[in-house]
Amino acid sequence: MTTDQLYSEIRKKGSMLCVGLDTDYRKIPESIKAGRSVMEAILEFNCRIIDATAPHCVAFKPNLAFYEYLGKEGMEVLDKTVTHIRDNHPGQFIIADAKRGDIGNTARMYAKSYFETFDFDAVTLSPYMGSETVVPFLDYPGRFAIVVALSSNPSSSDFQTIGKEGKPLYMVVIEKMMEISSPENMMFVVGATKADKFKEIRTFCPDNFFLVPGVGAQGGSAEDVIAGGANSKGGILINSSRGIIYASSGEDFAQAAATEASSSAVFPVSIQFHE
Repeated sequence: MTTDQLYSEIRKKGSMLCVGLDTDYRKIPESIKAGRSVMEAILEFNCRIIDATAPHCVAFKPNLAFYEYLGKEGMEVLDKTVTHIRDNHPGQFIIADAKRGDIGNTARMYAKSYFETFDFDAVTLSPYMGSETVVPFLDYPGRFAIVVALSSNPSSSDFQTIGKEGKPLYMVVIEKMMEISSPENMMFVVGATKADKFKEIRTFCPDNFFLVPGVGAQGGSAEDVIAGGANSKGGILINSSRGIIYASSGEDFAQAAATEASSSAVFPVSIQFHE
């Protein structure tokens, strides 16, 4: 998917929402668990959530930790989840929330895994080991590296805001990534709890998409994020996971998720899109 195609979906749906599929078997409604194995229940839950929320979002983001810990069968559920989205909601942008970060052949194999084996549009990456951890992911047209720049968790300040040559480390990361990439293959993670930094970052990289976690349960404000971080086409994917997929623990869980997704698709009329 290209940035223009993603912008088109944002305009068409009036939404910047990314639904995180952080599926925990313990939180799945009993009505879904009944008569199903663990893997069957997770897949059924995912498919129902996807079908209910797809009209209100432009992206889905499975968090790989919630599938990897289940072993081989968990990865099969992940693959079937991606296939369900592709087959039934082809306009959706699909992100592997993996936060991988390694060099050389390892990075190339990670890129092949997420872009070829599992057919994701993008993967989140940790840049701590340097630019060579990211370069292999930039060799796939229509696919994106999403590099963690300024995350929403409280301990992000341990490293990300420490100064180097007059710049906070997250700006050094962004600057280096922009040297090796383009907005057609690079996005940045910028946490919603750091909304006061969005204007500065957007000025520095006006055309890159931001993936924004931290809205809702972590205390971030979608309105503040959009006010400071949106560009003339939108340029933001606002992620919400638990607040949507666990909106209800009853038999109405899918409809509750759809209702929450609809209300979470914050989209200010003040943004005037430019082609």
